[in-house]
Amino acid sequence: SYHSLILKQDGSLWACGDNVYGQLGDGTNTDRLVPVEAFSGDVADVAAGQGHSLVLKTDGSLWAFGYNWIGGLGDGTAVSRSTPVQIYAAGVVRIAAGPLYSLIARDDGWLWACGDNYRGQLGDGTIVDQLAPVTAFPEPVAAVAAGESHALLLGADGSLWACGRNQYGELGDGTSSIRAVPVEIIPTGVSAIAAGEEHSL
Repeated sequence: SYHSLILKQDGSLWACGDNVYGQLGDGTNTDRLVPVEAFSGDVADVAAGQGHSLVLKTDGSLWAFGYNWIGGLGDGTAVSRSTPVQIYAAGVVRIAAGPLYSLIARDDGWLWACGDNYRGQLGDGTIVDQLAPVTAFPEPVAAVAAGESHALLLGADGSLWACGRNQYGELGDGTSSIRAVPVEIIPTGVSAIAAGEEHSL
């Protein structure tokens, strides 16, 4: 929302901007006008939510920091963190951060999710917030995308699935009904996905 994450070629992670919840990961709650180092190396991917950050390291470990009052970090608490906390020690292959929730694809092929679930965007069949990751989709996924309150899942077979808020038709299933379980939108042939605030590509 108001912060930036910068992954350098040497694998270090730098961050700047709003830091009221510790989302820059530098151990403080001080806003930064220039980038400060959050990780010294081995970072493979990053994702920024509204007030929290996710870091995927080259060893497959997942780290999170920032806003956590409804579980977006996935550490089983509602305590915000100004320094990175490890969520998984290994096995994570891709990540996405919604405003107050997180999507985590693991090498077992399953998608896991945590945090805000008011519109069913975690895909676990409920509208209950989750402080720790829960199974969202028990099939291999090639990519994930997080919108305001909806999630897109690209299956390894090229299928497109979606769940969550659907007030404006952002799921693409021909309805405006909330879906708390992922529904198949396109059966095959999808190669890339992106989620806007209330629309999907």
